[in-house]
Amino acid sequence: MAGIGFELRKLLRRDSFAGLFKAYAYAGIISSGPWVLSILGILVIGLVSAVTVQDRQITQFQVSVTYLIMLSLVLTGPIQLSFTRWVADRLFEKRPAVIAPNFLGALLMVIVGSGLLGLLAVATLFPGQSNLYRVTFASGLVVMSGIWLATIFLSGMKQYKTIVALFGLGYGVSVTGALLLRGLGMEGLLLGFVVGQFVLLAGMLVMVLRTLPTERLIGFEFLQPGAMFTSLVWVGLFYNLGVWADKLVFWAAPEVSQAIIGPLRASIIYDMPSFLAYLAIIPGMAVFLVRIETDFVEYYERFYDAVREGGSLGNIQRLRDEMVFTIRQGLYEILKIQGITVLLVILAAPTVLDWLGISHLYLPLLYLHVVAASLQVVLLGLLNIFFYLDRRRVVFGLTALLLVLNVGLSVLTLYLGASFYGYGVALAMMITVFVAMLALESKLHRLEYETFMLQ
Repeated sequence: MAGIGFELRKLLRRDSFAGLFKAYAYAGIISSGPWVLSILGILVIGLVSAVTVQDRQITQFQVSVTYLIMLSLVLTGPIQLSFTRWVADRLFEKRPAVIAPNFLGALLMVIVGSGLLGLLAVATLFPGQSNLYRVTFASGLVVMSGIWLATIFLSGMKQYKTIVALFGLGYGVSVTGALLLRGLGMEGLLLGFVVGQFVLLAGMLVMVLRTLPTERLIGFEFLQPGAMFTSLVWVGLFYNLGVWADKLVFWAAPEVSQAIIGPLRASIIYDMPSFLAYLAIIPGMAVFLVRIETDFVEYYERFYDAVREGGSLGNIQRLRDEMVFTIRQGLYEILKIQGITVLLVILAAPTVLDWLGISHLYLPLLYLHVVAASLQVVLLGLLNIFFYLDRRRVVFGLTALLLVLNVGLSVLTLYLGASFYGYGVALAMMITVFVAMLALESKLHRLEYETFMLQ
C-alpha cells in the first residue's frame, strides 16, 4: 500500500470535515472494496438464484468459490510479496522497462503451476462431477491465481482506483453471467462467476501493459539466484495459511463438517460467522490506511532523510520520537475503532441474524470471529510497519507463529467441545499481536543503533 498516503494527504490538507470524510471513505474503499464486492457478489448470486436453483446446488457453488479463493491465495502467496519487492527495487534503480516482461513471466509461471495442479485435482478428486464443472473449476483456479498476482502488482504500482473499478466490473460480470447461465444449475453459476473473473484479469493485464514500458515480451530475471528475498516467499505462504488455518482444521474434522461436492467439505456451524465477521473490518482498515500511510510515513521519511543527509543526532532522535508517537497513536486508533465496531456488532448482531434467517445459536461464535478479524487488522498494521522498517525476519517469525498457533489452538478447541469453537483463531491473533507489539517496541528502542551500525 506504500504510496496511497500521497492521495490521502491531499484530502487531509483541506482541513475540513468534508476532506476528513473523503480521506476515510477513500481509504475504506481502497482497502476493503475488492473484499466487500466479492462477498456481495457471491451473496447476490446465491439469493437471486434461489428461485430457480436448488439450495444444495447454491451451497455447492458457494463452497466451490470459497475453495478457489483459498487455494489461489495459498498458491500465489509465496510469489506475491517477494515479486512485488523485486519490482520496487527495479523502480528504485530506474529500470521500469524490465518490469512488464518479468510480470508476464511470473504470471506465466503462476498460470502453468495452478493449471497443472487444477487439472490433476479435477481428474483425480472429482470423478463423479460433470466435465463442465471440472473444466470450470480448473479454469477458475488459474484465473483467480492470476488475479491475486496482478492485484498486488497493481497495488505496488499505486493503481488503487483502477483495482477497485476493475473488481466492480469483474464481479458485475460474474453476477450477470451467473444469473444468465443459472439454467445450467450449479455448473452455470460457477461458469458465470469464472467468466467475470476472467474479465477482471484481462482488465488488469491491459492496465499493466499500458502503464509500463517494455523491452521484450517476457522475462525471468526475478528467478535468478538472490533476485528475490527468500524470507518474503515464506512470509507470503505462512500468512495466507495462517489466516485460513482454522477454517481448514474445521473443514477436515468430520464431526463439525460435511461433504459438499467431491472432496470439498464445509462447516456450516463455523463458516457463516467467519464469513460475516470480515465485513466488520472495514472501519479499522480505513483507519489503518489513513494513520499509517499519512502520519507515520511522513515522519518515517523525515527520519531516514535526516540519516542520509547527515542531520544532527538531536534532530534524528527527535524525529524518531515523533515517528514512534505516530505509530502508537495509529495503533491506538485502530484498536479504538475496532473496539467500537465490536460493540456495535454485539448490539446489532441479533437483528442481523434474524433478517438473514440465521439462528441465534451462532451469536457467540460470531462475536469471537469479529474479535479475531479486528485483531487481524491490528496485526496488518504492525506487519506493515515492520515492512517499512525492512524487518523481514521479524515478519517471517510472526507469520510462522500465527500459523502454528491457529492450527494448534483450533485443533484444541475441537477436542474441548462446541462451547470453545472460535477461541482458537481469536487467541492465535491475540497472542501474535501481543508478540508483534513487544518486537516493535524493541526494534524502535534500538532503531538508531540498527540504522547506523548494521549497514
